[in-house]
Amino acid sequence: MSVGVRIPGSKSITNRVLALAAISQGQSQFDAPLISDDTLAFTRGLAALGYAVDTSSPETWIVTGAGRGPVGKGKVDCVDAGTAARFLPPLAAGGSGAFTFDGSDQLRRRPLRPLLDTLGQLGAVINASAGGGLPIEIRAAGLSGGQIHFEARESSQYLSGLLMAGPLMRSPLAVSVGSLVSRPYIEMTVRLMRAFGFEVSGPADLSEIAVKPTPGRAVHLRIEPDASAASYFFAAATLLDRSVRVDGIGHGSLQGDSRFVDLLHRMGAHVEQTETSTTVTGQGAIRGDFVADMGDISDTMMTLACVAPFADGPVRIVGVGHARAKESDRIGVVVANLRRLGVEVDEGQDWLVIHPGQPRSGVVACHRDHRIAMAFSVLALRANGVELDDPDCVTKTFPGFHRMLADFLADSR
Repeated sequence: MSVGVRIPGSKSITNRVLALAAISQGQSQFDAPLISDDTLAFTRGLAALGYAVDTSSPETWIVTGAGRGPVGKGKVDCVDAGTAARFLPPLAAGGSGAFTFDGSDQLRRRPLRPLLDTLGQLGAVINASAGGGLPIEIRAAGLSGGQIHFEARESSQYLSGLLMAGPLMRSPLAVSVGSLVSRPYIEMTVRLMRAFGFEVSGPADLSEIAVKPTPGRAVHLRIEPDASAASYFFAAATLLDRSVRVDGIGHGSLQGDSRFVDLLHRMGAHVEQTETSTTVTGQGAIRGDFVADMGDISDTMMTLACVAPFADGPVRIVGVGHARAKESDRIGVVVANLRRLGVEVDEGQDWLVIHPGQPRSGVVACHRDHRIAMAFSVLALRANGVELDDPDCVTKTFPGFHRMLADFLADSR
């Protein structure tokens, strides 16, 4: 019998709809939002830009849209939230006034240069740190729009930020898209913008995307459970020969990471997916000897890497070079931790190969990266004496993760 697990809301959806609601007209309501360090930092950032966001209810958040970019002055502390640092500056640049953005030392190390350079081309005046990241100051007098070319090989969040600022520009924005990683996140952005009534067009391959400067309307939306977070429970069921069901994520999901279960199926798990639910059941032997291109779903790369040592052959993960510029160098950190636990791993700039081997005891260095902590918590289910040096870093996106994982183990026995 499968055990139902209630996964918190999607961070990617929550922060996108908050931004879109702020620049739309009317009062938007979001049920089951993710309440985490990152999303709360995002709401505080919107408030610092002058937008009205009511988070007093844990079940429903309400945004009263201004129908425009921010006006006046604002000082935003993004803390550790990469989406705040990449989505909010374009909105600020589409307004008028002086706005500053800063964040933690970890976030200051993450690049912003491609986004800032493009905002400059569109008319924003930006003072940035020598490294091209936070802290930054934007002197905004609106954005021009027009035709631009954008390479999104480092992060799809840059492009999402630009697209969501498109409705604020003086003329239509037409983006010719070059290299693109994490394509499903751009598909998510486009679908959500259309849900708010913004006019977004372009071919299915996303090689060209056009956004008209039109007003958006308020929406009432229930946030999907976070597919990246669900991956840990699907992986746990696979490793332990148990069954888990997550409602709210299925064929119709907005999230590309919902396809992570396809890889578990290749490893031998039984997967059932309807339009609105996914069930994964472990079935004993875990298969290896395959290549997984995870360029579109790199947030689940660490999860697969922590299942892979228990497979009957090596697992090669490719297309994930951009994961080196996340909260940590995720390829390097995964490789170093697996080797510390006695697992043989090969590594390249954008790939890694995990060989079969029983992990030994040891301490996992999380590098303040929530996804490292959660992925290695799954590995620890089949390895004695594995500990995390920073288990609390999971609050960035999944407060209560360790308790929920323990409850799943108890309920699925």
